Amino acid sequence: MGVDYYEVLGVGRDADGTVIKSAYRKLAMKYHPDRNPGDEEAEEMFKQVGAAYAVLSDQEKRARYDRFGDEDGAAQYTGDIFDIFKTVFGGGFGGGFGGGFGESSGQPGEHLEATVNVTLEQAWAGESIDIEIDRLIHCDRCDGERAEPGTAKTTCSTCQGAGQVRARVQSMLGSVITSQTCPTCRGLGQEVQTVCGKCMGAGRQKARETVSVNLPAGIDSGVRLRVPRQGNTGLDGAPAGDLYLYIHMEPHEHFERSEDDLIHELEVGFAQLALGSSFEVPTMQGPEAVEIAPGTQSGSVIRLRGKGMPRLRQAGSGDQLVVIRAVTPKKLSPKARQALLDYAEEIGEPIVERGTVVDRIKSLFSRKQPEEGEREAVTGD
Repeated sequence: MGVDYYEVLGVGRDADGTVIKSAYRKLAMKYHPDRNPGDEEAEEMFKQVGAAYAVLSDQEKRARYDRFGDEDGAAQYTGDIFDIFKTVFGGGFGGGFGGGFGESSGQPGEHLEATVNVTLEQAWAGESIDIEIDRLIHCDRCDGERAEPGTAKTTCSTCQGAGQVRARVQSMLGSVITSQTCPTCRGLGQEVQTVCGKCMGAGRQKARETVSVNLPAGIDSGVRLRVPRQGNTGLDGAPAGDLYLYIHMEPHEHFERSEDDLIHELEVGFAQLALGSSFEVPTMQGPEAVEIAPGTQSGSVIRLRGKGMPRLRQAGSGDQLVVIRAVTPKKLSPKARQALLDYAEEIGEPIVERGTVVDRIKSLFSRKQPEEGEREAVTGD
């Protein structure tokens, strides 16, 4: 079943929504990355807790998870676990956190898209591949701080370091005071006095980087694969964007893919079809022996169970279909030609030379045509 979401949250399987939410709030605060900087285990637990809450707090996803387990239930959630944190704790949450993962006042990184070519072998094995992408990373001079190294930032003159400004708005209910992100410092509470000379205060620079991506076994063309936090780097503590990869399968020497099945065409000679023979065919797991029964017809299919592609995020694999295709020799030795003529005579299969057929056609047009006014004799009443 994989990860037990009930165990992750420490609740029973009969827990209601209130209990599940309460357990999530407690664990999310405990493992939040801002409270555990550099602790990879805590960050992983924070992600598991978020995924567990995303599934168990939704009745439909929870029912599917209870029935099929983690493989199906987890697949129902593809969002951002930090968005869950914001939703549960409220959009205004921010006390005690630097904005790295919770309600951030910084600029989140943009999502990126790329197309990646994948071989059949890589998709079958679910390999890890390296791809190169162009993205924005922290400026290597100011480390994303926007300010020239060695210079100080000052308290924002607009919000006085609060990061928010209040505004009085008139509504039908009267005067209402609202809080908004400070437009001067963008909620940071500080202003840059001397901008970085390299990025000119942007805080980021372009770079070509290598990203390792774990392919799910059985992935196919047309699938969009999300790689979290591998897009453009965020600023001022905000998270990086995601990388979305569009998969394109490369052609294969031996196989044509049809969803989870693999099709291999086996060329077979006339004598082999008539008499029967054994063959060795390639599969993704290595060579496989197949038997052609006497009298097999061209176009027949031999099915090798479980020799196809793994089913994406499901158990089992497709099949390999070996399609028989008869091959006619283009040239024959005199001995082979005579052997075929003898065979044709033996079974009563006429072999008519082209010249004979042409003579027959000519004879049809050489018959005397009736002259004008004459009628051909017609038998009958």
